[in-house]
Amino acid sequence: MRLASELFKEMGLSMQVLKALTEMGFEEPSPIQLKTVPLIMDGKDLIGQAQTGTGKTAAFGIPIIEKLDHRSKRVEALVLVPTRELAIQVAEEITKIGRHAGVKVVPIYGGQSYDRQIRALEHGAQVAIGTPGRVMDHIRRGTLHLDNVKILVLDEADEMLDMGFIEDVEFILQQVPTDRQTLLFSATVPEPISRLAKRYLNSPEHISISPERLTVPLTDQVYYEVREHEKLDAVSRVLDMEGAERTIVFCRTKKRVDELAEGLQARGYTAEAIHGDLNQVQRNRVMKRFKEGGSEMLIATDVAARGLDIDNVTHVINYDLPQDTESYVHRIGRTGRAGKSGTAITLVTPKEFRQIRQMERVLRVKLARRPLPTPQDVAEKQREGLKLRLAEEVERGVLPEYQDLVMSLAESYDSVDIAAAAVRLMVDKGREPQLEHEFGETGAEPGMVRLFLNLGRADRVSPADVVRGLAEGSGISGSVLGLIDIYDRFTFVEMPHDVASKVLASVADIHIRGKSVNMEPARPRG
Repeated sequence: MRLASELFKEMGLSMQVLKALTEMGFEEPSPIQLKTVPLIMDGKDLIGQAQTGTGKTAAFGIPIIEKLDHRSKRVEALVLVPTRELAIQVAEEITKIGRHAGVKVVPIYGGQSYDRQIRALEHGAQVAIGTPGRVMDHIRRGTLHLDNVKILVLDEADEMLDMGFIEDVEFILQQVPTDRQTLLFSATVPEPISRLAKRYLNSPEHISISPERLTVPLTDQVYYEVREHEKLDAVSRVLDMEGAERTIVFCRTKKRVDELAEGLQARGYTAEAIHGDLNQVQRNRVMKRFKEGGSEMLIATDVAARGLDIDNVTHVINYDLPQDTESYVHRIGRTGRAGKSGTAITLVTPKEFRQIRQMERVLRVKLARRPLPTPQDVAEKQREGLKLRLAEEVERGVLPEYQDLVMSLAESYDSVDIAAAAVRLMVDKGREPQLEHEFGETGAEPGMVRLFLNLGRADRVSPADVVRGLAEGSGISGSVLGLIDIYDRFTFVEMPHDVASKVLASVADIHIRGKSVNMEPARPRG
């Protein structure tokens, strides 16, 4: 696995943290991370003036993981936040950053039983993230000991002030060793926060990060709620409904870019991948095809897309949410240029709703929520497109020989039936010939068909599971199956033409690891 960008490496981060950041899709530091992580690593106290959505959680989470004694059973870092929702969110992100370092994180907030939090603390946790009221309760009960705390973080300090927590915060500050490192993050620094900083911080560095304002008023911003395993199906339906002409799709990691490009190509889209693993010659070739219309969409990471000069992008799709609001602004700014309208579409999983709401607050915009198109919606859209094409053909004028053919048929058949039969022939052209040709080119070995399945490694699917599911559900012999390629979210499997027909006819009866599957031929690549 390739590590995160050189800028992260230059911060002197451990291999465990670099690996975690790579898996989280952090290609390079956000502005606040770039400015604050080195200062925090040097032991400086700090006031970071930045709003939620700038990547500030990782700005203090990364050095926290790096500076802890991972063998300790005592709390060494305490993060105070104003709400239970933020406590959960911060705990999740710091847990991800420390996943390979063996760091244990415990969230402490009201609404959850004391017993669960006490057990977590007794088992040993190096990082506690909590709301002031619940943290203060644990201190008074003697279930949270702060005498080993080396780093104290006040996150969204102005919010804690507005919610009346400032006295609780001061009580907690007085329970922590005076030789600690203190970090204060706040969108604004009103006078009470300034006084708090003067009293409890030691010669702090002051870093201010202003989020970029949204400057793409002609861009429609919408989102669809999806489950993680539905994303490939979802983006395919959205693309078909939108009639996207020139699209950039953003993923958070290079691995996701490759897998999405492969999945879309298998479904017949002309998709190209671009990320840091491509050399300049490959990158130029990909960009040339995209600019000249040889491919309809570009699948990219944030860093790989930086500096690309592309006109007439009609759609930007956030397949994965970016790590901060600035990256979102950069992404959607690639459409709606030069006075033209554009559409920015974001796929949002249920656990990402907090992040979307934070982005809306920071950017002062409201993303329109749309229901995910159903297969029936897509079919209706395609029928409407067919009607338009037929109407255009009629407007162009019908050649006399075709009129004569219809006139002769009209002596025996209803004219509406004749037209419907002609449409069916047009739609089914190349789809209903003899069996050995019906699948077209699917990328399989000669004589074989390559089928697409919407389950993969994330569903804990193994080759044996695929063989067993197909054999039991369709009555075929598992020995006739060819190459099986399993990716995170989908799988390709090769089989003879006649077997593929039988499998597709039996798809309703096929289950793999107890799950029903969607299957279709891998379509020709662009």
